[in-house]
Amino acid sequence: MGKSSKHAYEIKQSPILFDPKFEVLETDERKTGESLIQTLLNISATTFKHSGHATRSVHAKSHGLLNADLEVFDDLPPELKQGIFETPKNLPLVMRFSTIPGDILDDKVSTPRGLAIKIIGVQGNRLSGTEQAITQDFVFVNCPNFLSPSAKQFLFGLKFLSTTADIAPNFKKLISKVLQKTAKLIESLGGNTDVLKSLGGHPETDILGETYYSQAPILYGKYMAKIAIMPACDQLETLKDQPVDLNCTSDGLKKQW
Repeated sequence: MGKSSKHAYEIKQSPILFDPKFEVLETDERKTGESLIQTLLNISATTFKHSGHATRSVHAKSHGLLNADLEVFDDLPPELKQGIFETPKNLPLVMRFSTIPGDILDDKVSTPRGLAIKIIGVQGNRLSGTEQAITQDFVFVNCPNFLSPSAKQFLFGLKFLSTTADIAPNFKKLISKVLQKTAKLIESLGGNTDVLKSLGGHPETDILGETYYSQAPILYGKYMAKIAIMPACDQLETLKDQPVDLNCTSDGLKKQW
């Protein structure tokens, strides 16, 4: 989808209708899900032991919270008029910027950035157990595609991540610096560095200049879709790939606000 003017939209690719055949359960997927939950709990238990504070298992460090408004235009094409975007409206929302580790690290351990959005005042059919809720959540990361093509491979990666929760913070900073230099070299040769970036090799750039993606496809009305959040004003567009100085503070990303 592209936006050629304030209220003129262009569909660059034919939308894909949802079909149940696209949802294929993996072998032992329920067991994999239970292992994912246990691994996430193990990460939280490890970080609690070190810090004395209970934190979420991933994306523990917040770099900023924003209050904002969502405006749904009245001239969207039919393919985009789905779900909460079906009718024109303005809804309040809250945005949280973060980075992926489950422990609160120095920002010089540079990892992919996340953006969570909670839209408030959403009406419509709800999942069982959430009938009284009036919010809808979207979770984004600044990488177009989810790195793990299956739940089992995601579990494998998460278990590896859980082993890093015990690594000393200063050693993590050293590893991150090496990974950043390695990723830069590989990119100069035309290689893919998504995995290196996820492990700590992300360039030290401004968190507000990133484009954030919904990663896996989601059900979008009768279609399947991926959603992206990107800078749309000159002030934010100038921050794309803009380096930040993290040498003087452990919270350099937050200091940019």
